[in-house]
Amino acid sequence: MKALTEIRWHGRGGQGAKTAALLLADVAFSTGKHVQGFPEYGPERMGAPITAYDRISDFPIRIHSNIYEPDFVVVVDDTLLHTVDVTQGLKKEGAILINTVMEIEEVMPLLNGYGGRVFLIDARKVCMATLGAYFPNTPMLAAIVKVSGIMEEEVFMREMEVSLKHKFEKKPEVLEGNMNALRMAFREVR
Repeated sequence: MKALTEIRWHGRGGQGAKTAALLLADVAFSTGKHVQGFPEYGPERMGAPITAYDRISDFPIRIHSNIYEPDFVVVVDDTLLHTVDVTQGLKKEGAILINTVMEIEEVMPLLNGYGGRVFLIDARKVCMATLGAYFPNTPMLAAIVKVSGIMEEEVFMREMEVSLKHKFEKKPEVLEGNMNALRMAFREVR
């Protein structure tokens, strides 16, 4: 990982993009990184497009703004590819990660000529196999860790387990499904 990694998340209200961005910042912080994780607020409502951001660094972060030239972009809902320029400012040496059932040939025309790396994952498939319900933020979180290389898989899984144990303290059965979703997502990124 380079000294500063910037990630922009695109999703719809209720899909957990904001939660995933905040969880990623929390997990990175627990490994000793300097972090920022924050949403961009507007008139958000269930189903409306939302944006969230992560900055992860080995050094103190002195930037306090939205991220305009991200290293990585995460698209939690592929319908946004038709309405939002998700590749705006995305560095060519970075990558975009998209939750979709489409094949790469179908996705590329929707990326405004972006020439960098493109990764796909079917988060619904992962969720239904591991959680029995559709919560796309869980697999997308593991997938961006794999794509970006911001931390080792084992470190990420260990720190996520600690975080999720705390979050689901009163629902331990939810922990296992989420951990399985994270594991499966690492394998399913293409």
